Amino acid sequence: MPEHTLAISGLHKRFGQVVALRDVGFTVRPGELFGFVGSNGAGKTTTMRIVLGVLNPDAGEVTFGGAPITRQVRTRIGYMPEERGLYPKMKVADHLVYLAELHGLSSVDARAATQRWLGRLGLDHRRGDEVQKLSLGNQQRVQLAAALVHEPDLLVLDEPFSGLDPVAVDVMSDVLREEAARGVPVVFSSHQLDLVERLCDRIGIIAGGHMVAVGSVEELTASAGAELEVVAPQAEPGWAANLPGVTVVAEEGPRTVLRLAPGADDQAVLHAALATGPVTGFTRHRPSLVELFRAVVTEDGGGSRHA
Repeated sequence: MPEHTLAISGLHKRFGQVVALRDVGFTVRPGELFGFVGSNGAGKTTTMRIVLGVLNPDAGEVTFGGAPITRQVRTRIGYMPEERGLYPKMKVADHLVYLAELHGLSSVDARAATQRWLGRLGLDHRRGDEVQKLSLGNQQRVQLAAALVHEPDLLVLDEPFSGLDPVAVDVMSDVLREEAARGVPVVFSSHQLDLVERLCDRIGIIAGGHMVAVGSVEELTASAGAELEVVAPQAEPGWAANLPGVTVVAEEGPRTVLRLAPGADDQAVLHAALATGPVTGFTRHRPSLVELFRAVVTEDGGGSRHA
């Protein structure tokens, strides 16, 4: 399988008076799990549909392996839409074989791939059932199998974890890791930010149609600064007010919560606290992806962060 990078640059898209995308760009490298997150209506699905050629951008480009995505390249993409894209009255195995053949597999290879993915996703016992008779979670598993059955070179998944129970989430997470391990670029959207934080190599946050942050969780949370909780029983109120790169968030008796600007020296804070007397607590807290998401999508001005 060729190893190619998905590159999205300068995407603009308008629907009438509504600007859906403004200069959207990011890359997904071979073997990388990229989480694409944002509020409803932020532009995630529009971006994915442009990647697939379902929509044309007003400006910007999408390349795979340094070249525009052609019709032939699209047959090598595995896509999982947020909405169910299955034929409800078709039997599960027949459905997967049909889709595999549409992507160019021979009948023999299509049946072998179908058997493999039904077993991998725990659906072998439902192979003869109509799709509409499955639970929503099992329909989601079939939808994933449909995206994988032709062994794609690129995976684009829109809310793949929606409606899954914890066991199914673990199975899907393992499958996505396996696909990345064989060199496939994987980009998926999700509202389950704790899962994105745990699973992804890098993350892109989109808000109001433009990218407001791109990088690894560690890079993005580090760029957002950190908070310190200092417990200094003998310190006077305001002891930290003039420290460089430090903002006082709260003061409650001996407990002071401080926000550090990126690059601020926490040891200088500790030294200042010790100058007031004993320090009985000194805890650094880096924001989670959920906290970072809330911060960047509500910032006035929407300044972008790229790491």
